[in-house]
Amino acid sequence: MRTTPRTAGEIPGQAPGPGWADGPSRQPTHLAARAARWSVRHRRLAVGGWLVGVVLAILLGSLIGTHTLTDADEGLGESGRAEQTLTAHGWVDTDSENVLIQRATPAADPSALLADPRIHAALTDTAARVQATGVATGLRAPVAAPGVRTDPGLVSHDLRSVLVTFDLRDGAKVDPTLDAVAAVHAAHPGVSVEQFGDASSDKALSATVGKDFKRAELLAIPLTLGILLAVFGAVVAALIPMALALTSFVAAIGLVAFASRAFPTDETATSVMLLIGLAVGVDYALFYIRREREERAAGHSPERALEIAADTSGHAVLISGLTVAVSMAGLLLTGISTFNGVAVGTIIVVLVAVLGSLTVLPAVLSLLGDRVELLRLPWRRRRAGGHSAAAGSASGSVSASGGTASRTAAAYQRELAKPGVLGRLLRRPKPVAAITGGLLVLLTLPALGMHTAEPGVDDIPRKLPIMATYERLSAAFPGGQVAASVVVSSTDGSALTAPAAQRALDDLRRRATTTGQMFEPVQVTYTPDQQVAKVSIPVAGSGTDGVSVRALHELRTTVIPATIAAAAVNLHADVTGPTAGSVDFNDRLHTRTPLIIGFVLVLAFVLLLAAFRSALVAAVAVGLNLLSVGAAYGLLAAVFQHHWADGLLGYTSTGAITIWLPLMLFVILFGLSMDYQVFVLSRVREARQAGLPMRDAVTVGVRRSAGVVTSAAVIMVAVFSIFATLSQVSMKQLGVGLGAAILLDATLIRVILMPAVLTLLENRVWQDLTNPHDHDPSHPDQSHPDLDDPDLDDPDLGAFGPRGSRLPSPGLDVPVLPATALPATAPPARARPTPAQHRATPRWWAPPA
Repeated sequence: MRTTPRTAGEIPGQAPGPGWADGPSRQPTHLAARAARWSVRHRRLAVGGWLVGVVLAILLGSLIGTHTLTDADEGLGESGRAEQTLTAHGWVDTDSENVLIQRATPAADPSALLADPRIHAALTDTAARVQATGVATGLRAPVAAPGVRTDPGLVSHDLRSVLVTFDLRDGAKVDPTLDAVAAVHAAHPGVSVEQFGDASSDKALSATVGKDFKRAELLAIPLTLGILLAVFGAVVAALIPMALALTSFVAAIGLVAFASRAFPTDETATSVMLLIGLAVGVDYALFYIRREREERAAGHSPERALEIAADTSGHAVLISGLTVAVSMAGLLLTGISTFNGVAVGTIIVVLVAVLGSLTVLPAVLSLLGDRVELLRLPWRRRRAGGHSAAAGSASGSVSASGGTASRTAAAYQRELAKPGVLGRLLRRPKPVAAITGGLLVLLTLPALGMHTAEPGVDDIPRKLPIMATYERLSAAFPGGQVAASVVVSSTDGSALTAPAAQRALDDLRRRATTTGQMFEPVQVTYTPDQQVAKVSIPVAGSGTDGVSVRALHELRTTVIPATIAAAAVNLHADVTGPTAGSVDFNDRLHTRTPLIIGFVLVLAFVLLLAAFRSALVAAVAVGLNLLSVGAAYGLLAAVFQHHWADGLLGYTSTGAITIWLPLMLFVILFGLSMDYQVFVLSRVREARQAGLPMRDAVTVGVRRSAGVVTSAAVIMVAVFSIFATLSQVSMKQLGVGLGAAILLDATLIRVILMPAVLTLLENRVWQDLTNPHDHDPSHPDQSHPDLDDPDLDDPDLGAFGPRGSRLPSPGLDVPVLPATALPATAPPARARPTPAQHRATPRWWAPPA
């Protein structure tokens, strides 16, 4: 630890010196401080460089383009092998569409239904109009027509519905076929004619989701800005965090284009990047600015206040950002392309936000100085004692008998001395910890019954008109929209059009439809080289529920072995499709999740151990984070696996949690909650270093961080809650899960449970800071100082404890004034004041900004 002299501005009662921004004072002690020092010395270069870097990132990223995920990239296990087989043999995946034609009453048999003049006329007209669009291929219908393949399986079991199916040509838009079907519907009023398929449902969903995200963006930014205005009370101070968060996100989007060469991405990654980028960018700037304003109000010069903010909040931002990045890096261990894209994108946006917080933010604050509080809201007055205290300190008006800053500090100390709710709770830490912990455990219990599944078509809002078509189509042709695709290939390179292979495929179709779990129409298509066949078999259930999973198991373990595997020719089959993809995805997660959780826990523990130099503190932080995640899981399962909240959130429960959400929530929440952990624990440690008993240090630390942590949590919850209003069920689950977890974390855990646990652990938390007399009742200074004693305000004792002493901060290299620089009347650096003496007034007890 360094022992370089303190500058003149650091000695109480003297005018603040120039500080490290422009004087030869002590050197920076860690990366955050060094970055801030450089940025303040080259502030115009730092600000200009940041803006140029953001513009270059987005321009270059736009030029090279972003690689997106394909079906082959997303496949896992058997379903992944099936997709790779199709791709290797030149399969071009096209969108399939269905036109449902229905009459009001059932017919006597399929022949009678097809003989109905209205049904027959609608069928032939549909085939003709769709074929005339020029974008459709592979038309199939239950009746003969020019250019249409006849398929008797396109008559429904309810004997009142028939289908016309087709594929869109590669790259073609669905709109011409939608117009054609609408024209058929208008020309045949006696029957219902509706279209549903891959492209038509994507079109309807994209329009709704696009509106949702535009609304979310329009709401998120002004909502966040409004909260920041309430926090800072000044327009300029509120705009800085928003500017940092938005420029960080824009720059990250450009950088992701480069990373997508190795890690392709998709829309999910962009949504999570926006969510996390806005949250951490605002939070980091909020923590930094609030600490700088706080130290400015405590009487420090602008330069010295910025230095303290860099030493404390800057270091905490660095540790917090690294923890978020480490947590997100755990997703890379899944080997799942979607998670890889999300992980890389989120790591980039977090690290960019950290870089901006440590460089351009201190430069901007240095340029603005006290002008950061320009355009104050008319109903927000400056806190008493803020700049008056600074002025008094700067002029040397604070004397041994007390002055403006002294009186302000005394008033603030009396405020802290009031027990308040937290003080009363910490008098009985055991029952408080037991009750709060028990409540969180109860919230965790529903997570034991959590069921995850790929949402598929269930993710589309039910209020969309096309979903009514889907429900009628599913009722008439069960499983048609969630078909299992059996990819059959020849192992010897022979064509599957050979008679022996055709017999095996026919046997597969017959055996599957006689199980009662798979249905007609079964469709067989071939790759251009005829060596691979894709057999689409509709399965029972919604595609992701237990019924569909059992049907898939029957197909994989019974039907295929009895038909394809037993064929006289060399054939091999793999199953893909929505159900198979969901099952294989779940299997991968079940095997990799313990590894990922262990990776995140160990690295988070190591980072916290390095930051706070206490294994017990790191263990407590990790344990409380796990409890927070467990409670979020429980709430998620309770809300979304049942129907009691459907009307409240405007959705229809699918009975399952989106398959990727639990692991995503774990890494995101574990990273974000570390923001609060690091900042609260840093303030507690500071107060403990000042010589306070553990209970009082916890009280002071929590109170000193409560405002900024609450403000940050309100912003996060507000942003996440917007996602709960989106139409997609998966986005609702993401918003509710994150919002509820952050709310629990910032209230029950950070304000109640963590203080109670730290109080119970007492001096075992930071043994290196333990006072040897803390548990000695015979020692005259066993009790903590009487904060109501006005004699505590003697400035000769200084803002850093007894004059000339300064206790070390976690991970910081803080200077201690040498004995030669002390006044002759100063007590020894290690001397403990007696009850008759004045006691130290820690600088972090100064009034807040």
